[in-house]
Amino acid sequence: MADQAAIATPEPVLGEKAGSAGLIRLNRPKALNSLNLPMVRLMQGLLDDYAADASVGSVIVSGEGERGLCAGGDIRAMHDSGRADGQEAKDFWREEFRMNHFIAHYPKPYVAIMDGIVMGGGAGISVHGSHRIVTERTRLAMPETGIGYFPDVGASWFLPRLSGRVGYWMGLTGHEIGAADALASGLADYCVPSAMLPRLTEALFAIPASAGTGDVGSVIERFSLTPPTGPLAANRDQIDRIFALQTVEEIVAALTREDDDFARETLGLIAKRSPRSLKLSLRLLQLGEASGSLAECLEREYAAGIGMLSNPDFYEGVRAAVIDKDRNPKWNPATLAGVSEDDLAPFFPKGHPPVFPEHRL
Repeated sequence: MADQAAIATPEPVLGEKAGSAGLIRLNRPKALNSLNLPMVRLMQGLLDDYAADASVGSVIVSGEGERGLCAGGDIRAMHDSGRADGQEAKDFWREEFRMNHFIAHYPKPYVAIMDGIVMGGGAGISVHGSHRIVTERTRLAMPETGIGYFPDVGASWFLPRLSGRVGYWMGLTGHEIGAADALASGLADYCVPSAMLPRLTEALFAIPASAGTGDVGSVIERFSLTPPTGPLAANRDQIDRIFALQTVEEIVAALTREDDDFARETLGLIAKRSPRSLKLSLRLLQLGEASGSLAECLEREYAAGIGMLSNPDFYEGVRAAVIDKDRNPKWNPATLAGVSEDDLAPFFPKGHPPVFPEHRL
């Protein structure tokens, strides 16, 4: 019976060709399609195959189930690996980040259907793509500071390059945004009603394999619409002014001086985040803004990830979020003032050797 059950277990990533399109469907809907190491390896294999297949003109990535594309990496697996020897976590980050870089430089149109929840690692397999589609159900966020971690998957490259300082606000607070704000900030390219997605994908299947990026974009445009202005528009001036400040302490002080609901909500979110993660995330975003390539940022993020395996806040954050689910983490240090440069040093090791040799990236 055990063998039969194993045979019946569906693959966590499904691939098939439909017309000229190579399909990749994340298939862990009960886990909100959260990524683990086997899924990254399956997805990378499909990407390699489709890149080499002349009959495939574009790749379409989606998530099975009704709730979203991908809620991020499997943080429980990373937690358990870190409590052991950490090797699975290291392998996961290395191979996931390499895949993120591959997606950013993919030789064919890469269509990401960002329907529903798209968070953390879900952004990594979508935001780097050439054609990024959101819907009225999209909930996009980088919530890692809430689990004692930091925005990774190349976020230190793409968040600082969003419109204004929205990326800094997203990276520190973990606040989610919808379709309109994803378009306005530069995290997405098209908004297509979720009910139209089946017709859209059928139209993409019919494109000749020789079609290029512009042809794929023209097809998507036929199904796209302009959503109503998102809620961020009313607060952009405040975000751009306050999140341009250079330290988390300065940001908190400036928010405290504001007398409006948005500032109070933002302060409340920051107060719940790991102080260590807030300072680390801001440092990574600032370094990423000054960096010359996605590869440089991924190298830095990988080194910081290794440092996370010795970070008590990461284990406490995962405990509170997914193990005990009490949503009441006890951060250490508990305050911003308690986080010193020595607390951040393990995330920026000196002389760290390259993780992603140029020939692989």
